Amino acid sequence: MRLGVAAALVDGELVDGDVEVVDGRIAAVGVGAPGGSRIAAPGLVDLQVNGFAGVDFAAPGEDGYAVAGAALLAAGVTAFQPTIVTAALDAMLAALAAMPPADLGSPVASPSAGGTRPGVGGAPDGSPGGTVPAPRLIGAHLEGPFISPARPGAHDARAIRPPDLAVMDALLAGGAVSQVTLAPELPGAAVLIDALLARGVTISCGHTDADAATAHRAFEHGASAVTHLFNAMRRPAPRDPGIAFAALGREDVFVTLIVDGRHLADDTVRAVWRAAGDRLVLISDAVAAAGAPDGDYTLGGAVPIHAEGGTVRTADGSLAGSTLSMLVAVRNAHALGIPLATALRAATEAPARMARRPDLGHLRPGARADLVVLDDALELHQVLLDGAICG
Repeated sequence: MRLGVAAALVDGELVDGDVEVVDGRIAAVGVGAPGGSRIAAPGLVDLQVNGFAGVDFAAPGEDGYAVAGAALLAAGVTAFQPTIVTAALDAMLAALAAMPPADLGSPVASPSAGGTRPGVGGAPDGSPGGTVPAPRLIGAHLEGPFISPARPGAHDARAIRPPDLAVMDALLAGGAVSQVTLAPELPGAAVLIDALLARGVTISCGHTDADAATAHRAFEHGASAVTHLFNAMRRPAPRDPGIAFAALGREDVFVTLIVDGRHLADDTVRAVWRAAGDRLVLISDAVAAAGAPDGDYTLGGAVPIHAEGGTVRTADGSLAGSTLSMLVAVRNAHALGIPLATALRAATEAPARMARRPDLGHLRPGARADLVVLDDALELHQVLLDGAICG
């Protein structure tokens, strides 16, 4: 099957020509003369999504993952990390228990590694035979509870905990965890970083009051990312650059951004792009209000939030995630002058690298055909998962 596109994003560059898909994988790129104006790109990878389509992943209910998964896939997301924010330990464990089995990245596609996984895109009761496709679930992103009380953002400050290896072990035993966001300045954080590294978990620093020296120690120790750069962290100053500029000044740390026009000024986004290059990772930080009507929702299953006109806030006025989709984040970044190939890479290949998932985020011969086809207005035309057209 050929997609009928004019170009494709291959290893971060737009390559003229069509894409051929055979048996669920990319067979060839740059095929024939370019036709039309559509482009193909890897499926979008969202490493921070708290909820979607009315579903809060902290309390998804019986069929929440099926509903949210179908909506995410329809928005072009073919792989994601459901994000569980700071909450009481029993609530976080319950959220992990409600999460369907993760796709752990088998090098060969299997029926359980995409498409119609029970409990995600299958029947709501978890029975086999569901026919609704769903994005690949990478694993949970635990954003907390080991964060700074000085930088809680919209998290429930009452549930913040000091680093505790026993609690971390309980959370890791509760479900497949692929990323943890923590504050590296907290006593005991280095012990947690060691334990997480040993388990193959990506460690990101966030909701933190760390200064630059502390940040560098964490990065040297094994932390490899910063969560929603500039938001919920120490403010930079000329002689106190904080964790944000410490990360930007390195070459080995990913930085994630919420490019929704609300969390960051346009000039801040441009500056981060120029400093970070291919270490820039777009995230949605979407909450249940994303892909759903304005109104009242929850974050973390407990914190009341209100969405109106694309902005989500807690009762005290703090920003509380977004209603952003990943494709809109790409459009927003491109509208700020970031080249299209770069903006798409930040939503596909870069998050896959950050998650250490070489099987995701690529469009090249031999790769799984998890793809999106976009028109020249960057509107979604088609989504493919394992080469099958979804919707």
